[in-house]
Amino acid sequence: MSEDKLEHLAKLAGIAVDWTDANGRAQRVSPEVLRKVLAGLGHPADSPQAIDSSLDELQAAAGSHTLPPLLTADYGQPLDLKAYFAPGTACQISLEDGASLDLRLDDHAALPGIVPVGYQDVRIEQQHFTLAVAPERCYSVADAVGTSVAHAWGLGVQLYSLRREGDGGFGDTQALEDLVRSAGERGATALAISPMHAMFSSDNHRYSPYSPSSRLFLNSLYAAPGSILGERAVRAAIDGTGLGERLKELESLELIDWPAAASLKQKLLKTLYEDFCSGEHPLNADFSSFRHSGGEALENHCRFEALQAQCAADGKPQDWRQWPEQWRHPRNEAVKQFARDHETEIGYYAFCQWLIDRSLARAQAAARAAGMQVGLIADLAVGADGAGSQAWSRQEEMLADLTVGAPPDVLNRAGQSWGISAFSPEGLQRNGFRAFIEMLRANFAHAGGLRIDHIMGLQRLWLIPKEAKPGEGAYLQFPIDDMLRLLTLESHRHQAVVLGEDLGTVPDGLQDKLAARQILGMRVLLFEQTQTGQFKDVLQWPDNALATTTTHDLATLDGWWNARDIDWNNKLEMIDAQTETDWRASREQERLGLRQHLARDPVNFQGEGREIDQLIDASVRFIGHTRAPLALLPIDDALGVAEQPNLPGTIDSHPNWRRRYTTPSQTLLDDPDCARRLELLACARQQASERDR
Repeated sequence: MSEDKLEHLAKLAGIAVDWTDANGRAQRVSPEVLRKVLAGLGHPADSPQAIDSSLDELQAAAGSHTLPPLLTADYGQPLDLKAYFAPGTACQISLEDGASLDLRLDDHAALPGIVPVGYQDVRIEQQHFTLAVAPERCYSVADAVGTSVAHAWGLGVQLYSLRREGDGGFGDTQALEDLVRSAGERGATALAISPMHAMFSSDNHRYSPYSPSSRLFLNSLYAAPGSILGERAVRAAIDGTGLGERLKELESLELIDWPAAASLKQKLLKTLYEDFCSGEHPLNADFSSFRHSGGEALENHCRFEALQAQCAADGKPQDWRQWPEQWRHPRNEAVKQFARDHETEIGYYAFCQWLIDRSLARAQAAARAAGMQVGLIADLAVGADGAGSQAWSRQEEMLADLTVGAPPDVLNRAGQSWGISAFSPEGLQRNGFRAFIEMLRANFAHAGGLRIDHIMGLQRLWLIPKEAKPGEGAYLQFPIDDMLRLLTLESHRHQAVVLGEDLGTVPDGLQDKLAARQILGMRVLLFEQTQTGQFKDVLQWPDNALATTTTHDLATLDGWWNARDIDWNNKLEMIDAQTETDWRASREQERLGLRQHLARDPVNFQGEGREIDQLIDASVRFIGHTRAPLALLPIDDALGVAEQPNLPGTIDSHPNWRRRYTTPSQTLLDDPDCARRLELLACARQQASERDR
């Protein structure tokens, strides 16, 4: 009986007790795992009494007639409120534009679907809530380019890989400005970049862009202070600190030395802040305005940074869950006192956020000025580190004691644990989806598009308890319809396109939901096979997903053709001998299949030249000829780079997130191979447009 109650509790909490794995086999979560996941959700289940208490709590919440602070609806569709009110009840609605509506619930106790798009204030009897009314679909690529059917193209780049003279050892927003101008001149519509989320300023050994401290703020290391404060101020700071020679040494490295380069950049930023505060700087008013508009969220992030730095200096744990008790919540009086005592330090972190915000805004403005109708496409990581700023400041809405990952499958037999935390579905609903909305707005702020990593997470996430193996987790369901409506509404308000990374095991029905909202999925050339070596024809590719050759987690085309990914897995002993043999045999079939498939176009593989160069050219043409509204070509493939940016399953054994281009971003696209491939892509897109008219 207790196991029946345990499973009932799990289902009420949104846990999928039964699920189907990547091989189509039925799986069932064990009672032990259910108890641990439930504990992470805040529903103790370690005894019959605890289960009864948690059940009572959840059932009471489900049966409550108190409205949540926010409800969502689709424009033109009625909102069912019979759980709360009787038919004919009067409603007063205050609209965002200052107008008001006086309505009554219909005979089914539903609010009529005439409330306009936006966040509207609704009062019914003595209750009050926000109604988020979403348009039918997101802002689309076709909207951006001003055509009924889009055949746009763009580039993808890892921001840190860019180079410019004086960058200090890794790419920044000034290098990004150079690149977007060059891409715009060549006719690109968009430039997708790696995540720019805030990292851990007190720990420069943590630099994976997909394991951030916060998705509400930006990584200040990417700021180009010279573009905001002037190059003279930066040069004076470098000369004053004697950092010049060391910065040049770091710039010359083939791979980024993150700890050293980040440390020097922070010294430079601190010197610039001291200079900024030393007198009446002409940008003081803008900085003050930025801090004021950032409000509590910005203040909390800066306080977190200062608290973490203090712990690091004292040799104490930097994970806020191990801080002194009085610092573990942002509203504690001890935190407020710390802020008063460390006003200068907190001001420094705000200054850094101001610099990167203004720097990124310049890059997007440069992209639009260069003729890019979309411009930058930001990348939203699937979660944030449970030890970070976002988890600390939004504790009621984050699951800091559970980590996101993936169950075992064919490619990852042990499963995956990504070391990041997810939103709490219950916490989001209790707090009116505040944390989700503010995160969307932060990431749309200086971008014409947003790529959502692992968009399946809007429907469900595989969550793993502390100290557990990746396979010892469970799927947690999320309020996908509410989250998609809010995403659609924010896309509409920011006039920004939305891309959803839907690679891997996709829940049934999700892709239909995304397509209905005009959220583009992703189709990768190397994956588009009906069976090993049988690649899909151009017209079999959908018109509701972007087309690309590869991703940052996969081999480049050159690396795939030459099996560099298999070589790395073998070198690092991530696969056994039989797996390597099978993988190489399968790859040879795929190589032959892709070569034959691309050769169907008589333009391909003509004349002299290396086979790999011709294969890349043909692949670029191919994605350009698809029906995809947007074809995104990674710059690594445009250049013919052999090594991939990231090898999943590794941390230090492979140089993840450290590779750099050898050419400055200002002239990067002038590389002969790159220039040729961009021209091929542009021509193929034009041909596809003419075909699909």
